[in-house]
Amino acid sequence: MTWWTTDETHDPARSSWVASANGHHDFPIQNLPFGVFSAKGGAPRIGVAIGDMILDLRALAQTGTLEVAAAAVANDITLNALLALPQAEQRALRYHLSAILSDEAHRAAVEPLLHNAGDCTLHLPARIGDYTDFYVGIHHANNVGKQFRPDNPLLPNYKYVPIGYHGRASSIRPSGVPVRRPVGQRKPPEADTPLFGPTARLDYELELGVWIGNGNALGDPVAIADAAQHIAGFCLLNDWSARDFQAWEYQPLGPFLAKNFQSTISPWVITSHAMAPFRTAQPPRPEGDPAPLPYLSSEDDQAHGALSITLEAHLLTQRMRDAGEAPFRLSTGPATNMYWTVNQIVTHHASNGCNLTAGDLLGTGTISAPTREGFGSLLELTTGGKEPITLPNGETRSFVEDGDEIILQARATAPGAVSIGLGECRAQVLPAR
Repeated sequence: MTWWTTDETHDPARSSWVASANGHHDFPIQNLPFGVFSAKGGAPRIGVAIGDMILDLRALAQTGTLEVAAAAVANDITLNALLALPQAEQRALRYHLSAILSDEAHRAAVEPLLHNAGDCTLHLPARIGDYTDFYVGIHHANNVGKQFRPDNPLLPNYKYVPIGYHGRASSIRPSGVPVRRPVGQRKPPEADTPLFGPTARLDYELELGVWIGNGNALGDPVAIADAAQHIAGFCLLNDWSARDFQAWEYQPLGPFLAKNFQSTISPWVITSHAMAPFRTAQPPRPEGDPAPLPYLSSEDDQAHGALSITLEAHLLTQRMRDAGEAPFRLSTGPATNMYWTVNQIVTHHASNGCNLTAGDLLGTGTISAPTREGFGSLLELTTGGKEPITLPNGETRSFVEDGDEIILQARATAPGAVSIGLGECRAQVLPAR
């Protein structure tokens, strides 16, 4: 089967005996993402999201109903071994889970293995060995580039090579964990020398995360035709940025302390198989742009390598929270605003023989639309802080303030398919120490 092929697990007529799954915004039975949870203070274990519930995979394996390969990884406390399973075995596990959660005959045996998600703690889904952040959102690159290089916003290499950098894996946290305002060096334009203190320009970045599954050996590149076999799934990613630190430190080696203090991800791995109905054609490049070099070129990838996902960013201030007000939507736009596909960034990452391993995380970089309603960061929305946003309650924001909570959401949609969500990616900002 090809990596964009759908099957009976995607059938829009399929429903679940788990009542909350039917019509669920994020986790209908057509999704079935994996994560790591603990129930009421218990030990972390692997679970599957179904509606408002979490199915305990370890407990299910103990019933003896899982395939051997899946049962062997169900006792782990991270998803690394599960992500590393061959795609055929991952697909078989999805088939099995879909069958038992849709067939009433399994209800009596499986229902006791469900936990209310609201009573559980969600953890990082995997041990993240390495984290790489790319820069494939071309509209974000243009918007930011215009602020610094109005006549030439994109550097000459942008349309030839998927730009990226290695980030800090140890500071990635799951949704709900607060982020502490970082302290560091910044040099305001009016200052002769740099200052050391809390960032005054804290920002969010709306990104997709790409989870690596089966890796490649050191020295062995990944062909573009094979890249999808190395992608286990997706999540949301907020790659927090201290813009003032970044402006001072990024030359000549790129992002450092401005980015590595924390990144936030949604805790569920939305599998590549779940995303099959939402594969779509990569938007054509503008006339005059160079074609990808042969190692990054694939007709199949161009026909099916983009993702039909709508992304949203929301802001909830402390004042709004105290008043019981709903979060304010900052932006919304499609994930197809990526110049390079996820298969291309995986292929390029391994093109020099770099070994990717199960549980590695790749970020797409900020995904923005060409117009303001789809900008994926405050740096763009406020034009570098020069045009503050006015919120419905009268508050204004140029950058993220203490007490603010940034909430990212995403929903995959396609004609004839049941929509699925990626779960929330949210974190509140705490004052600097």
